[in-house]
Amino acid sequence: MIYLKTSEELELMRAANTLVSQTLGEVAKWVAPGVTTLKLDTIAREFILDNGGKPACLGYGGFPGTLCIEVNETVVHGFPSSYVLKEGDIIGTDCVVELNGFHGDTCYTFAVGEVDEKVMELCRVTKESLYKGIAAAQEGKRIGDIANAIQTFCEKHGYGVVREMCGHGIGKKMHEDPEVPNYGRRGIGPVLRNGMCIAIEPMINLGSKNIVIERDGWQCRTKDRKPSAHYEHTIAIVDGQTEILTTFDYIKEALGDRFI
Repeated sequence: MIYLKTSEELELMRAANTLVSQTLGEVAKWVAPGVTTLKLDTIAREFILDNGGKPACLGYGGFPGTLCIEVNETVVHGFPSSYVLKEGDIIGTDCVVELNGFHGDTCYTFAVGEVDEKVMELCRVTKESLYKGIAAAQEGKRIGDIANAIQTFCEKHGYGVVREMCGHGIGKKMHEDPEVPNYGRRGIGPVLRNGMCIAIEPMINLGSKNIVIERDGWQCRTKDRKPSAHYEHTIAIVDGQTEILTTFDYIKEALGDRFI
């Protein structure tokens, strides 16, 4: 069942999504060779708690971190660990915050030092595909229009679009209806209506679209072990307009000319 938010609830959604955006802005200051992913996770957790929120991923179904850590071939749901970032890595940091009973969700893939140009182009195209999907997310359109916009743009560049993982509705729960896939046909799926809040999150592979889920049941990587990129915004349909509730501005402020 799709839960449409009231104007009061949308205000609470804005606050939660501002906090999660600020959290990744804080994480951005620390992404560098020599830093462990566990250090980044600790920074995120402490920032969220210091600002009155709750790290929604921590303990969710047994998940062990505040951030889903996605280094290189990891697509989604990677665990924070003692892994030390090195020059040339990319790292996705997927974060969900609960604030005053509502959730904010965003993800950004960072370059660690100098990264191979083919991988940088994957990141740029994936990020642009996010905005292609958002542009298709208009009142009266359907979820399939978002999915198709992302798929066609990324496949035009020769990339693999992950099928098994998708975006989702969001609000009082981290995951609500509807599912928001990154592939599909235009004109199918639920209609976008005022009050809907959804997280759009293309997960795009440099090589094949195929993935492997590790034995822990969480961590997911590309089957061919080529890099994968992941960007995410939470949006709302408000008075017939599409509003992006999260922002990468805090990341941009932290990274300066290193912002992708």
